[in-house]
Amino acid sequence: MMSAVKLMITSLSIFFLVDAAFFFDDAYAMAEERVTFYPTYGYRQGDAWVVPMRVWVHDRRGAAEKVITKIAASMGNLDPKEIVNFRARIQDFVADDRSREALAFTFDHDPENHVYQVENGPGIFPRTDLNGLIEGVITIPQAKARELLARQGSWDGWLTYRATSKGHTGAGRVRLIEPTGLSVVSDIDDTIKITEIPAGAKVVIRNTFFRDFIAVPGMAVMYQAWPGAAFHYISGSPWQLYGPLADFLFSPEAGFPEGSFHMKNARKNLLSAGTWEDLSELTTNENLTFERKLSQISEIMGRFPERRFILVGDSGEKDPEVYREIRQRFPNQVQEIMIRDCINDREKRPARLEGMTVIPAEGGGSRSGETQAAP
Repeated sequence: MMSAVKLMITSLSIFFLVDAAFFFDDAYAMAEERVTFYPTYGYRQGDAWVVPMRVWVHDRRGAAEKVITKIAASMGNLDPKEIVNFRARIQDFVADDRSREALAFTFDHDPENHVYQVENGPGIFPRTDLNGLIEGVITIPQAKARELLARQGSWDGWLTYRATSKGHTGAGRVRLIEPTGLSVVSDIDDTIKITEIPAGAKVVIRNTFFRDFIAVPGMAVMYQAWPGAAFHYISGSPWQLYGPLADFLFSPEAGFPEGSFHMKNARKNLLSAGTWEDLSELTTNENLTFERKLSQISEIMGRFPERRFILVGDSGEKDPEVYREIRQRFPNQVQEIMIRDCINDREKRPARLEGMTVIPAEGGGSRSGETQAAP
């Protein structure tokens, strides 16, 4: 059987081919240009806040969604709800990336309506690339940040902003995180959402694209018990799954605290060299998620040297190894490592979880299993 990662890439490759098929036909793109501001955080640097930004400008492709959904439905064994789920979850894979777009946005309730643009170098304000993306930072003076927090009535550092450039619609959120305090770095799959990666590729694909998402019982309650903590969700899933995952995790039903997202690149414009680089890495580099998580977590912790961190993951992939390496790099910052043991490593390979708080996962992490509180 193909590995979960390779089967995911096979599925993504189909989406990429569909994207190419519709590349020259704007008739398949809906009129409204949408802006996805991925949730982020701000850190202090001197007398200002620096906010890393990742922004995506795109259109929905209703026709492409219908075509791929019909293909999936024709493969059989899907109930109506699974077909609805599938169409919603492929939406961002088949969307039309809008290149060469200039983007501007303002913060809600700003009396000056100051216009911000993402900067990726001194005085350099890029337009979207071939994949519809802009990455860089914005800088907010501390006095301005205090004013915005007060005017938005924010007690926890969260600020809302929205696109104001012509023809664009979309809103985003950023949390300004103080230099001291508690931060939680959390994996998603099989840590807080049941994906059943150890069960194999077919189950993973079904749980990711077709079935209703299910939260791991007890985890949201545990997360909510850390009042004032800042959360960073680190996932090996591609950015195109951000929307469905965020809608689920931050829903009243799942109840997880709002936080920044850090995911895996899966660019899909076939004219972009980055697309082929992403595909090559995803299909040939078995350690890609390991390396990316190390990089993403190290970057966050390096920006908050005085904060304490709790690292939460699962034993189904390489979270124990990632977190052990992080603790070696940042020994004074890691307060605790918590691992949801979905493959019973506490009995089979106890040395792997040595020095970590184990969260037992009854039923091996299946959709019917329950998670107990950490000891």
